[in-house]
Amino acid sequence: MPQTLERPTSNGAAHAPPPPRPPARTTDGNGGYWAAFALLLGFLVVALGSVAVWMGVSAHDAKNDANRAVKAVVAGTATTGMSMSGGNDLTSFAGQGPANADVLAKRHVPMSATLPPAPAGSVARVHLVLVDRVVQIAPGVKYNAWAFSGGAPAPFIHVRQGQQVELTLTNKGTIPHSVDFHAARIAPNVAFKDVPAGGSIHYSFVANDPGAFMFHCGTKPVLAHISNGMYGAIIVEPRAALPHADRNYVLVASEWYLDSPGFPKPANLDMAKAQRQEPDWVTWNGYAGQYISHPLTANPGETVRFWVVDAGPSFDVDFHIVGTILNRAWINADMTHYQNDIQTALVPAGGGGVFDVKIDQPGLYPFVSHSFAAVDLGQVGLLNVGGVQGTMSH
Repeated sequence: MPQTLERPTSNGAAHAPPPPRPPARTTDGNGGYWAAFALLLGFLVVALGSVAVWMGVSAHDAKNDANRAVKAVVAGTATTGMSMSGGNDLTSFAGQGPANADVLAKRHVPMSATLPPAPAGSVARVHLVLVDRVVQIAPGVKYNAWAFSGGAPAPFIHVRQGQQVELTLTNKGTIPHSVDFHAARIAPNVAFKDVPAGGSIHYSFVANDPGAFMFHCGTKPVLAHISNGMYGAIIVEPRAALPHADRNYVLVASEWYLDSPGFPKPANLDMAKAQRQEPDWVTWNGYAGQYISHPLTANPGETVRFWVVDAGPSFDVDFHIVGTILNRAWINADMTHYQNDIQTALVPAGGGGVFDVKIDQPGLYPFVSHSFAAVDLGQVGLLNVGGVQGTMSH
């Protein structure tokens, strides 16, 4: 049976200088010679100046032509869900929300971070349906997203190493899209090609490489398609058993670039902000701070495994859990070996990592990217060990 992919919920030019005046005639017998030489020198100065002006204007025009070409590519795909800002001053909506944001945060039903089970058998069938829809990315903040199977990120996909993944993408959006699986070894010009609105594509690959991988739309401009919510995580469980974990959580990191506050009307993508890497929100699993109001849970002494994927599109994640050390870290999701006792682990944009932590003392343990600009913009959650009451003071 194919995996049912529904979003889970739970917990200017210069002028050449004029030529010099020829020297006045003298009664010297060589006066005519020197006059001719001066005149020739003047012509050379004028000619060289003209060439310099022409080269400067041509270079300036070439640069402008290149800039216009880039803007044309972006503008050619700028439909619902994308806008271009002009000028150098971009309005920031960072951290802005409605007056009742605290109430809305508590009412929000968070995306479940729990890793779903892998399907039995040798084949995993996955059907992704692309839709244009409004999503919430922070308390009261709405966004016009392009989403796989209803959410940003898409529902998590869990397969086992060696399974054949049969993938179908149906495009119910309004423009062409595609899907690029980082876990696949396959010709991208064949499998990852654009699917027109109303169309479908099918391809398959064997999940030979274990780890935590991103998948995303690869249609140009890729920056816009990922920024608009077209990404997800596929977890390929190793054939050889990993050390036991009592709980498995999946975290997908991403940035959001808004052309308006997102309330009361939904925001669209501000492409200029995305190009300059100036996000308004940075999230775990698509919603700022959702695991503050609704923490992930564990019991004292349990081993908790985090499968972390950084969808970007541009920021790296410096994964860190405040108050403890990562007991095991599979860096860049290389499942062949792990490192012990890591304080902070890099997960690059487009990459993944797997991290085990065992906490004995009850308490609230924030999990963050230790690039604290991201924390201020919403990329922070809590692991509640032991069901304690209270809040964090920092």
